[in-house]
Amino acid sequence: MTVTALCHGEGCRGDGRARRRTAPGSRLCRACREHFGAGLAELAHLYEECGRILGGAAPGSLRERTTGGDFPGLPFNAGAADVRARMVSVLGSWSGLVVQERGFASPPRTVAALAAFLIRNADWLAAHPAAAEASEEMARLVRAGRRAAFPDPTRTVRLGTCPEAGCSGGLSLAVRDGSRAEGPSIVCDAAPDHRWGSERWSELSRSMENGAAAGAGAPVAVPTERWLAAADIARLWHAPVGTVYRLASEEGWRRRNRSGRTYYSETDVRACFSRRAARR
Repeated sequence: MTVTALCHGEGCRGDGRARRRTAPGSRLCRACREHFGAGLAELAHLYEECGRILGGAAPGSLRERTTGGDFPGLPFNAGAADVRARMVSVLGSWSGLVVQERGFASPPRTVAALAAFLIRNADWLAAHPAAAEASEEMARLVRAGRRAAFPDPTRTVRLGTCPEAGCSGGLSLAVRDGSRAEGPSIVCDAAPDHRWGSERWSELSRSMENGAAAGAGAPVAVPTERWLAAADIARLWHAPVGTVYRLASEEGWRRRNRSGRTYYSETDVRACFSRRAARR
């Protein structure tokens, strides 16, 4: 039985947004329920990213780690430490609610274990009278984790050679963490009028791999494989970061690790999202 007609999830509250109808048996709409689960999945990864900063890694960087402990004189990152403590506290509190009301055994008090426990009980939480508070608090915690783990508001992701005929420029994606870019976001560094919205990436990527210019046929040299971070995949395919991590695990995407960070095969990612789009 549907608990209420209108969703009270974080994605349907404030800013004059029209609230969507709830999913059957839930106090959240399908979109807010999906974002709730994706946020829980992302928190474990954000916790590790904040830990990298405390361990001496530059925020969002690929700097090589060294042996022998922390870097001398490295300032203590109070923001990252505070967010990590809040993650344990908030996830522990919601897990305690589940344990108390459902009679389950308590999970280990680690962010990974607590998040996994809550993911398994996410449908129950989404139908609970406190679903709105759970949705809002997890979204707030994810935003805080992103700010602490990736404080640089803008990054540039190199994507490959421009597919336009006769152009030898390189394509880049300007990523602004925590916000949606407005207008075209994939731009050629040699010809600024060669630009596309990020939703065109799958099409552009195929054109680059085939060595063809868009609409023509001039061969271009392209890398045999591109490797993308989870945040970049989320930006290019307009998916929650938590969904990216889930799909990477379920679909067995090829991966590479650089300085403690994971990068995924763009070929595997594109094939996965193409299959999902075809099913829809």
